[in-house]
Amino acid sequence: MNDSMKIESRWAKALVIILLTLGAITMLFPFFWMISGSLKTIREITSPEIIWWPEEEQWDNYTTVLTMKTNPFGIYFKNSIIVAVANTVFTLLTTILGAFAFSRLEFKGRDKLFSVLLATMMVPSQMYIITNFITITRMNLYDSLWAQILPYTASVFYIYLLRQFFNQIPDQIYLAAKVDGCSDWKYLWKMMVPNAKSSLVTIGLFNFIASWNAYLWPLMVTGKVEKRVLSIGLKYFASDSGTDYHLMMAGATIVILPLIVIYLVFQKYIIQGIARGGLKG
Repeated sequence: MNDSMKIESRWAKALVIILLTLGAITMLFPFFWMISGSLKTIREITSPEIIWWPEEEQWDNYTTVLTMKTNPFGIYFKNSIIVAVANTVFTLLTTILGAFAFSRLEFKGRDKLFSVLLATMMVPSQMYIITNFITITRMNLYDSLWAQILPYTASVFYIYLLRQFFNQIPDQIYLAAKVDGCSDWKYLWKMMVPNAKSSLVTIGLFNFIASWNAYLWPLMVTGKVEKRVLSIGLKYFASDSGTDYHLMMAGATIVILPLIVIYLVFQKYIIQGIARGGLKG
């Protein structure tokens, strides 16, 4: 490689680093502004001048948010944990069973049924939200945590993704296990699930984030304060008398912090799941 090519290579690397740095700053700036706003006073956050960082950090904003009686964020946080965890556990269970059935079990009309399920992915979720609401009210589950959990305990998209991974496991292993007397149930949990751990963690994380950030459905099926979740609680910092922007920023930080922690803990499995083809379409 001559000197001119080396110089061009260095410039190309430098340009890539600059673009990646600018992209990182663009993506991280909203988080910085949110944290900065959560530590400001109401005067600083509503000031017409840009105040990048408060003169004195108001850590009491977080205490105020978590101890408010009119907008009990502590209860919202507990409800969000219950709903997101239950939704994720049930979704993983239905995803595992559905993916195994459509990838290994032989039954009449299997492929046609799977095609019909895939076709339902083209239907916008807003189309069946009224039907779900009617079903929940008829089951007397309105204004309960179960109303926020049950309608979203299965996902065709996640079943499709896991089925694609299960299909990569050779059929010969399954046939050999059947010859040795291994049941389908035992083969699923002893062979298929351990090998799909990275894909399942990725699916679980995506589902947890979607459930944690859900807004429209929890808003429709909850009326009592003690049944609200965090995404709904943020709405009540705004009122006719004004908006507590500093408290809203503190609440938003509390909402997003668990997602960041979960992602940092499980990012290794996410990378493995993508690298092994578990999320390739």
